[in-house]
Parts: sequence; structure tokens; C-alpha cells
Amino acid sequence: MDKPTVDVVILNYNTRDILAQCIPNVLKYSQGEHVRIVLADNCSTDGSMEFARKTFGEQLDYIEIPENLGFAGGYNYALAQRSSDYFLLLNSDAEPAHDQWLDELIEASQQQNFAAAHPHIWDDNQRNRFEYAGANGGFMDPYGFPFCRGRIFGNVESDTKQYDDPMEIFWASGAALFVKREAWENAGGLDDRFFAHMEEIDLCWRLKNLGYKIYSVPRSRVFHMGGATLSNQSPRKTFLNFRNGLLMMHKNLEEDKRDRIIFQRKLFDGLAGVFFLIQGKFQHTVEIIKAHRAFDKIKIKFHSDIPKKDIKSHAGVITDSLVLGYFFKGKRTWNCWFR
Repeated sequence: MDKPTVDVVILNYNTRDILAQCIPNVLKYSQGEHVRIVLADNCSTDGSMEFARKTFGEQLDYIEIPENLGFAGGYNYALAQRSSDYFLLLNSDAEPAHDQWLDELIEASQQQNFAAAHPHIWDDNQRNRFEYAGANGGFMDPYGFPFCRGRIFGNVESDTKQYDDPMEIFWASGAALFVKREAWENAGGLDDRFFAHMEEIDLCWRLKNLGYKIYSVPRSRVFHMGGATLSNQSPRKTFLNFRNGLLMMHKNLEEDKRDRIIFQRKLFDGLAGVFFLIQGKFQHTVEIIKAHRAFDKIKIKFHSDIPKKDIKSHAGVITDSLVLGYFFKGKRTWNCWFR
């Protein structure tokens, strides 16, 4: 039986030096006629595409996007031009750790109602630690706060093989998102109005509401530098995460529960703002306020026709508040929530 076809799609914006470091290992560990490596460029100005064409030639397929459409818009533009069975959205600062990384994901995709999968993501700078953007799979609390198996808020765990078992999760990281093309198209791809941050969680939530399943596949392993686009400490990232988190909830929650849950979420956001002030991060508190104002202004435009389900009915969602558990009960690792 022939293997299903896979496009590994790397979205680039002004990361020439990082491409030089990461693409060789992507090529090395992604062999086979069923695999194509695609470099999609978001209108870079640093000579990235010229460098890639000269260095890697016909080993890559190339897509030039006429303007910077952001993470979501860039991937929507690129994937609309591809027709493989599966897509793997790979950050330009990520690279596989071994030659079976795709085979493990393809094997996981044979499960019923499969939509997407998440490899085990290590921090490229500390290779015994999980990486912030996804770690070993994404989860959610009932108030829309995402966390990972291996990372809750700023607490990133060392990898001691404590999470090596595959399991169903709520969301897969956009740093290395393996998704079935049919599911991607049925869900409508990424919401490009988000521009960047949280859009992969929004996609996974829509996939969940459609009845699909998403899995963590720890035997597929990836290194990720992280912070190549925006640092975790960036006030701009704080704005996008808080605004987009609310927009994602507005789109995907059951309408009869939505306003109540979003009101509760805003209270927790206010608590987060207080913590930022205590830490001396005044600008982050300002960005939360800006995010709430932006959400209230544009939320009416964000709607999904996909039927909604109770958020607590989905695999990978805890029943209690992550904020209260983390800050007031000391539940700072994934094992504290799933014993």
C-alpha cells in the first residue's frame, strides 16, 4: 500500500539565517517520494527566497505570497495551492529530531475521525526541556485558557519521559501541526483575521465541534527554537493572545453559555493584569485592556456556522479554572490536573 502524500510547508518571513540552520535537517529526515518540502514566503525583504533557491534548488517547492498575510493568511494562501493527503505546518525555526517523525504521524492518522496530530516538541536551546509553544500537546480550561502537557503558563517542565504515551488532546501547536487536508478544508482552514497567535487552537476547536479527534504523538519529535516571530515576553504577543483568545471563545462556545463564560474569562484576565503589575510589567497590563476593547469592538464579525458543543464534553478540557488552580492551589504541572 502506498504511503499517503504529505506536504511539509514552512512559512517564512525574514528568517534567512534560521532557514539555513533548519532546512537541512528537514530535508535529511523527510525522505520519500510521498513527501514534498514547501517553502512559502510571506513577502520577505531579507533575501530569504533568493538564498533558499540558490542553496536548496529543486529539493524544495516554492510559493511566493504577494504580501505579508501573517501566520494564518500565509498558510491559507499556501495550502490552497497544494493537494497532498496531509499537510504539516512547520515553523521556520523548527526541525525534526529523527527520520521517523513523519511515519509516526502518518501511523497515528489511521485512527477513526482523525483530523490532526501534535509531535513531541523540545526546546532547541535546552534539549532536555519541553518547548513553550505546545510541549507534548494542548489542553484547555472551561474559560478558554490553553495549556500544555509539559507547560502551564510560564512553568515549562524538563522531559523525564513522563509524557511519552500517546493520547487524545484538545489542540495541536502551529509550530508543527500535522493535519488531514480533508479536515482542514471542512473546517475552513485558519482564521486569517487573527493574523498571529491562537489561530491553531481556534482551528482545532472547530475540528472538535465537527466531531474530529486530535492526538499527541510523542514518538514523533521536533526541536523548536521559539520566539522567532514574537518573544513570549512581548507586550504585542500579550495583546494578540488575550484578544484572540476571546474571539476564539466567541466563535466556538455554545451561544446560550457564551456571554456568561466570556464575562468570567474577563474577570480572570483582570487578575492576570494584576499579576503583571506586581511583576512590574505595566505594559502587559495595558495590552490586556487594549485586547478587551478590541474584542468588544470586532466580536460581532466573528461567527462560525459549525454546530457548537459543550466545551467540557471535549477530550483535553479540564473542568476547573486553570488560573485558580495554578496560582492559588499550586497545580503547576500537567500531572496535577490529570492523575
